[in-house]
Amino acid sequence: MEESDGEDIIETPELPLEIIVYILSFLHASDRKDASLVCHRWHNASQDLCFQKNVTFSFPASASSLELIRGLGRKSHCSLKISQLDGFSISRSLLLEVGLCLGSKVESLALPGSSITEASLLSLLPRLTSLRRLDLRGLDSLFMSGAFLSREEHRQQVRSALCGLEELDLSDLRYLSDLTFNRLTGCTPRLCRLSLAGCHIAFEFDPYRGCPVGTVEDSSALLSLRNLKRLLTEQKSTLVALDLSRTSITPESLRTIAQVEDLQLKELYLQGCKELTDYSVEILVKHQPGLLKLDISGCTELTSRSVDAVARGLKSLTHLSLSRDWKLTEKGLADLLSTSSLRSLDLSECLHISGTELVKGLKGSSAARAQLETLNLKSCTYIRDLAVFSLTQLLGDSLRELDLTSCANVTDLSVCAIATYLQKLVVLRLGWCKEVTDWGLLGMVQKTQCEHDEETGDKGPRFTRTFGNMGFFKPPRMPFEERPKLVTQTDLQQFKQQAGASLLALKRLQELDLSGCEKLTDSSITQVVHYPDLQRLSLSMLPEITDASLASIGRHCRSITSLALSQCPGVTDRGVALAGPHLHRLQHLYLSCCNNITDRSLFLLMQHCKRLKTVDVSRCNNISVTAVDLLQSQLPFLENVHYRFIGGTDLTLM
Repeated sequence: MEESDGEDIIETPELPLEIIVYILSFLHASDRKDASLVCHRWHNASQDLCFQKNVTFSFPASASSLELIRGLGRKSHCSLKISQLDGFSISRSLLLEVGLCLGSKVESLALPGSSITEASLLSLLPRLTSLRRLDLRGLDSLFMSGAFLSREEHRQQVRSALCGLEELDLSDLRYLSDLTFNRLTGCTPRLCRLSLAGCHIAFEFDPYRGCPVGTVEDSSALLSLRNLKRLLTEQKSTLVALDLSRTSITPESLRTIAQVEDLQLKELYLQGCKELTDYSVEILVKHQPGLLKLDISGCTELTSRSVDAVARGLKSLTHLSLSRDWKLTEKGLADLLSTSSLRSLDLSECLHISGTELVKGLKGSSAARAQLETLNLKSCTYIRDLAVFSLTQLLGDSLRELDLTSCANVTDLSVCAIATYLQKLVVLRLGWCKEVTDWGLLGMVQKTQCEHDEETGDKGPRFTRTFGNMGFFKPPRMPFEERPKLVTQTDLQQFKQQAGASLLALKRLQELDLSGCEKLTDSSITQVVHYPDLQRLSLSMLPEITDASLASIGRHCRSITSLALSQCPGVTDRGVALAGPHLHRLQHLYLSCCNNITDRSLFLLMQHCKRLKTVDVSRCNNISVTAVDLLQSQLPFLENVHYRFIGGTDLTLM
């Protein structure tokens, strides 16, 4: 303690670094980024290894990226995603710098949207001695000539570096052949995960040779089933995940793969494999009973027989996607939901699903039913309020993500059930549920009775204005029991006093989609969209909302990184001016068809939202090209700017 001019000055010791790390551990990643700017000590704390799990550094190939790569040299390990690489000097210098500065520290490398040469990649790969994941999807420039890794000395160098590689992504390669596939996978002897989604694989017939696959030597034009089977046989002890989505795999080919001796897959992705049949799924389940994740979405020939087979045979299944399997009915879903291990179920665009069997399966004993964390019922138009009410009650303790997008029969009753029972939700999507109104979001639902369920005979609960966790009861008559069309100020005062379940109850929300719910107005948006952790919000196509909603979002949802307000004619520059100063974390903003937005809004974005990566002002008649150009020059992270038809002009014709 020292005395100065009669005042006592106490020197405060610095907080230990581990205490600062502990404090930062309670913050979201975006909050930690802001905290790291406080001082050098807080920045060091934010770089602690406990915050560096699954962090990927993504950047384009440019001269400015060289300094970033040198800075990453201080880290013990890192994952890189480098886009827009080509054969020119900047890209070559960048890859050389990665090899020199980060060679032994890179654990994951992805090269999307690139067209690098074989020489450039071969100068880098031998240096990446700690690589665990390699993503070469769409890199046709590497495989077009067929000479990739054709020299033995190159294969030895790459094999020495990639002997510990666990994940290899070769999706969407048009020129992958037996020869190049064998050379590359010969350098990766311990693969755990392999993706060949979208590749041209000859499963039964080689169109180039005009003969069945496997009767001649390795092809230089196509990847064959024979070579894929060879790889699965050689690496069966480690390989647990296989992605063959969007290929022409046949039922017999799937049977061949499933029957590889001692192969024990945990994950299999067959999205969009349109030739598969129920029989092939039955064979798959029989020979691969240990599957934990199965994606058979978009396999349009599958019926409920496949669901029955999965329910009977995959007793450890955790994730199942049946999206766009249009022939599926309710049959078998009850047994499926009795699988206690199931955590994620995707039934989106399964047009015959009403939810009756889902409820039936979940009503089994608590120990023997699925504890779903994710449920996707998008475009299941037969889903009604009674099903939603029952599902929310049964899944209240486990569900974290619910998608009811385009469920046309979902009304305010469902919204109130969600707010009452699903208070642990992190993601809620109600886009295009056109019967949802302000009353549902506010939790003020007129007393009504659910429709009689023909199949179960259950008349369902009687919903009241304020149904909550204490059950259903007849409330006292309220002033708005004969409710007006619009919510009035008197109603809002009553809302603030009542104990009913409004959307405010979902305090953990990080994503909310209300786009296309055209009956919503400022009355509900300003009152209930108050989520400090909300990161993604879509209010597109809400013609009744105004600047009041945007201003409220700015004040109450300051963590937002993505905001969609397209086709909201009531949003103007004033709303941007009121919200902008609070939205420092905003990265993606969609304002297309907002004709009351002018150049002034772009100037405000330059001033307040410096982290923007995406801006869409297409069809905004009062936006000028000059202002867009200035926006692009002023915001350092801006990657995508959409501005077709601005000022009434179609720039695609210029």
